[in-house]
Amino acid sequence: MGFVQVAITLLIIMLLVKPVGTYLVKVFDYEKSGLDRFFGPFERMAYRIMGVREGESMGWKQYLGAVLLSNFVMLILMYLVLRLQKYLPMNPDGINNMPAAQAFNTAVSFITNTNWQSYSGENALSYLSQLLAITFPMFTSAATGFAVAIAFIRGLVGRQDNLGNFYVDLVRSITRIFLPLSFIVALFLVFQGVPQTLQGAVTATTLEGAQQTITRGLVASLESIKHVGTNGGGWFGTNAAHPFENPTPLTNLVHIVCMMLLPTALVYAFGLMIKNKKQGWAVFAAMGLIFLVMLTTILVSEYRGVSALDTMGVNGNMEGKEVRFGLSQSALFTAATTAATTGTVNNMHESLTPIGGFVALAEMMLNNVFGGKGVGLLNGLLYLILSIFICGLMVGRTPEFLGKKIEGKEVKLASIALLVHPLIILAPTALALTRPDAIASISNAGMHGLSEVLYAFASGAANNGSAFAGLNANTNFYNIGIGLVMLLGRYISMIAMLAIAGSLATKRVVPVTTGTLRTNTPLFTGILIMIILVIGALTFFPALALGPIAEHLAMSR
Repeated sequence: MGFVQVAITLLIIMLLVKPVGTYLVKVFDYEKSGLDRFFGPFERMAYRIMGVREGESMGWKQYLGAVLLSNFVMLILMYLVLRLQKYLPMNPDGINNMPAAQAFNTAVSFITNTNWQSYSGENALSYLSQLLAITFPMFTSAATGFAVAIAFIRGLVGRQDNLGNFYVDLVRSITRIFLPLSFIVALFLVFQGVPQTLQGAVTATTLEGAQQTITRGLVASLESIKHVGTNGGGWFGTNAAHPFENPTPLTNLVHIVCMMLLPTALVYAFGLMIKNKKQGWAVFAAMGLIFLVMLTTILVSEYRGVSALDTMGVNGNMEGKEVRFGLSQSALFTAATTAATTGTVNNMHESLTPIGGFVALAEMMLNNVFGGKGVGLLNGLLYLILSIFICGLMVGRTPEFLGKKIEGKEVKLASIALLVHPLIILAPTALALTRPDAIASISNAGMHGLSEVLYAFASGAANNGSAFAGLNANTNFYNIGIGLVMLLGRYISMIAMLAIAGSLATKRVVPVTTGTLRTNTPLFTGILIMIILVIGALTFFPALALGPIAEHLAMSR
C-alpha cells in the first residue's frame, strides 16, 4: 500500500501541472483578464503605497537593483524584530530577545527562502516574530524567486532589455498565487486539527499525573505558506513530524502536493511563455527522471535497511520515522522536500540509511530537480545553456537557444553561478572540520559526523533549510558561516541569471538552419541529464565518498 500511496501522490501532482502552469502564465503576461476584477483593486492600492508605476518596465540592472534593495530593507527589519521581540507586543509566553548571531542567521534564512532554523520555534520566537520575521518573508522570498524566474524567461524571448517590473511581479505573485493558495490550504489544515490561535501555551495534566506545557499558536497559516512557497522551517522544532503541524495522512498528502505544485507547474509555464511546449516538456522530463531515480533509490534503501539491521531481525529502517506515515510517505517526503528545496521534514534525516542521506544530499547539491520557487528552473536552465555550448563545440553546430546565440559572456556567467554552488558547500565544510569549536558541535564521530557538517552547508547553499539534526548549529561559527552561505547561494545565481537575461534579450534572433542544435528532443534531454549528473559527480563525489557512501560500505560488511 505504501507504493500505491506514492503513485497516487505523484499522479495528483502531474494532473495539476498543466492547469496551474497555464494559470501562472495568465498571472505574469500583464494582459487584461478576468482576474483583474478581483485582484486589481488590492494591487493598485499596494502600488500606490509603494510608489510604483505599474506600467513602468525595467532593464536587467534596474530589475536586479530592485530585488537587492527590497530584500536588504526587509532583512534589516526582520533582524530588528528578532533582536527586540522581548519589548514588542504579542509575546504571551515572555520569550527573550534572540542573540545577535542567531538573529542574523534567522533573518538571512527567511529572506533567502532557506528557512534554516538554529532555534526551536516554540521556545525562541514570540507570535509577532513568527508573523513579521518568519511568515511574512515566506511570502516575499517565494515571490522574489518567482519574479526572477519570470524575468529570465522574458529575457529569453524578448527583443530588448525589458524584463518587466519587479515590484509588479512581486505583488502579483503574492496576491494572485501565494495568498489565495495559502488561505485555502490553511483552512483545510485547521479542519484537520492544526492550531490557529493567538492564545499562549496551556498546561495539561497527563494520565500519569505529570504537568505538561502544550505550545499553540498561528500554526496553520505558517504551515500553508511554508509548503506552498517551498519555504520550510516550522512553528515547532520537530517540524512536520509534530502532530500539531502534520496531524493526519491527509495533511501529509497536502504538504507534499503543495511543495511540488508550483515548482513543477513553473516548468510547464516556461514552455508556454517561450511558445515552445516541447522545450518545456524536455526540461520537465530531465528534472522528472532525476527525481524518480532519487525517489526510487531512497525507497529501496529505507525498505531494505542495512546489514546491521538485518542481523537484528529488523525489516526496513523505521528509525526516526513517524509511525503515522510509515516508510513510503517518509521517503517520498524526504525526496520531495530536498528536490523542491523546501526543507520541511516529517522524519529525521539524521536517521536515514546512509544511501537515504546520500539522496537528500545529492538533490541539494544538484539544486535543479524542480527546486524551489524559480530556483530549480533557473539552475536547470543554467545547465541547459552549458549543455548547448558543450554540444555545439563537440558536434560543430551553432550553440543557439530559442534562436539566440550562446556566446562567451553567457557561458562565463553560467559557469560562475554553477561553480559558486560547490565552492560555498565544500570550502566551509573543510573549514569547519579544522576548527575545534565547530567539531565540538558534531554529535557523531567519523563518517556520519562529516555528513552532518556537509549536509548543513549543502542545505544553506541550496536554500533548502532541512538539517541532519545531529549538528548543534547554534554557535557563532555556524550561525554566521551558514548565514553567509545562504546569502551567496541565493543572490549570486540571481545576479548571473538576470545578467544573462539582459544579454540574451538584446540579441538578434537568427533563423533555424540545418546547423542549429535542437534542444527540445528526447536525445537532448538525455544529454542534459548526463551533463547534470557528470558535473555533479565530478564536483561532489569525493566528499560524498568520505561521508554517506563510506558509511554505507562500512554498515554493509
